[in-house]
Amino acid sequence: MPVMSASDLQDFLAEHFPQVGPWRMRVEHIDDRSIRVRMPIGDAHLRPGGTVSGPAMMGLCDSTMYLLILAQIGPVALVVTTNLNINFLRKPEVRDVIAEGRLLKLGKRLAVGEVAIFSDGEEEPVAHATLTYSIPPEGNGK
Repeated sequence: MPVMSASDLQDFLAEHFPQVGPWRMRVEHIDDRSIRVRMPIGDAHLRPGGTVSGPAMMGLCDSTMYLLILAQIGPVALVVTTNLNINFLRKPEVRDVIAEGRLLKLGKRLAVGEVAIFSDGEEEPVAHATLTYSIPPEGNGK
């Protein structure tokens, strides 16, 4: 069972990362191994050619996995990304993007997961990422 709820995660983001506010990410689902995060798309997320930018999708992947890890270990702000590898699969539509993250391994010092990003209403992912995070020694009792 997660130690932080979707509401707890939203509150944590607002308190520790106020700069994320304009991105307006919203945790829609959280459980022991997965998370679903929605990011409404606006002009700040677009690149020339009328598509969602790579940096916006990478930021969503990173934030999604970070929140999934925190949901499992608690509000440890110093969990940090050590690797993010992303494949852009197709052009996303200019509408909300949804990240579905899955935790593959949660250890004492490292966490590994994957995130798929979808344009809202589409079945095929527009991007897929694998991510690794370092957990500070005091951050996880597992």
